[in-house]
Amino acid sequence: MELKNNQSALILETGENGEITVEVASGDHNGITGALCKAMAIKLMQDVDFQEELMEMLDEDDGDIE
Repeated sequence: MELKNNQSALILETGENGEITVEVASGDHNGITGALCKAMAIKLMQDVDFQEELMEMLDEDDGDIE
């Protein structure tokens, strides 16, 4: 995927042990899209309450996500 100068994306990867890593890809590192992706990546990795909320949402999907 090639990003335009005004785009950014979060890249989530599952490791062999089930650990999730988060990376930010951006053509806009100093702009709003880059800043938002960085903030979301930090929240995903450091906010335990948010992580639990996400896992509850996944559990509610009853297996729709594999």
